[in-house]
Amino acid sequence: MELIQSTLTVGLERPLKVLHVTDSHIALADARDNERKHSLAKRLGAPEKERYFREHLAYAKAHCDLMVHTGDLIDFTSQANFDFARSVLAEEKVFFIAGNHEFSQYVGEAYEDRAYKMNSFREMLPEGLGVPLFFNSRVVGGVNFVAIDDSYHQFESWQITRLKKEIAKGLPIILCLHVPLFERSLYNYHVERSGPGTSCYLAGCEEDDLPVDEWRAIEIRPRGVTMEAIDFIKSQPQIKAVLAGHVHFSFESCLAPGMPQFVTGGGYDGIARELTIL
Repeated sequence: MELIQSTLTVGLERPLKVLHVTDSHIALADARDNERKHSLAKRLGAPEKERYFREHLAYAKAHCDLMVHTGDLIDFTSQANFDFARSVLAEEKVFFIAGNHEFSQYVGEAYEDRAYKMNSFREMLPEGLGVPLFFNSRVVGGVNFVAIDDSYHQFESWQITRLKKEIAKGLPIILCLHVPLFERSLYNYHVERSGPGTSCYLAGCEEDDLPVDEWRAIEIRPRGVTMEAIDFIKSQPQIKAVLAGHVHFSFESCLAPGMPQFVTGGGYDGIARELTIL
């Protein structure tokens, strides 16, 4: 396990330790799942993914006040993956918001929009995954952890209405997202790592940075409510930091003065971030 150490000062009386994990991509299938799911599990599954997740969870239980997982805990929808997710999300110290792979039925084989997401969500019924997947919040140690599902690079107006209610509580907020918010140095680093023509895997991607592939551009191009939501988030001094994943590498930058964005690399690769909040 590779542990990144970061610090955030918000004025707490007692330090709070948070383990940020993201993109674990657990890939399981069993007798209840069809042959295509078994094929995916064979191709994408790896014992170290589960081992790393267990190490992360054990470390959080022993050393941290909370483990925040910002999505893609599982790699695709399957009954075996749902069972795994339900078992770990029932842990008291785990706080979660969904990523795009929580709804991916066959990993990149279809255009994924809201209708696709809700169809996948129905697969999880009646139990769901045991936790809210589209908006979640929890107060720990005087900090309000607020999680919003932006897994398809978009926000919805009702989510911002809910965020405003959380802001009204008057506590410092750590905003937890799956997809990072667009920030120029983060995007540039992404391009340096992946090369020219890299798709913008960030929410609020600027028009000139949209991928040439029209299918990807349609999916990623921010709708009006998404840009309004991002502008609102950046304007809120109570939001002290953003935690995100999705891009499978670690990066730190500022979205607005006093508002760092901590992007953490893939949990499937053993990476986690221990954030000490002071």
